[in-house]
Amino acid sequence: MPMDDDHRKPISTTHHIGEDLASLSVEELQNRISLLETEIIRLRGAIEAKNASRLAADQFFKR
Repeated sequence: MPMDDDHRKPISTTHHIGEDLASLSVEELQNRISLLETEIIRLRGAIEAKNASRLAADQFFKR
């Protein structure tokens, strides 16, 4: 019997480190990779912004 759309498992938009991956499909795993790659880019941007702020403060206070 085919599954109708109302009974399908919703696709998760979160990932928990160490989570069991056995029940996920290839598509779901690829979505998780994409999600994590996007988060890595966001985290690197935050690091760059913090480093730039620190550099600006260091330059300002050195006179």
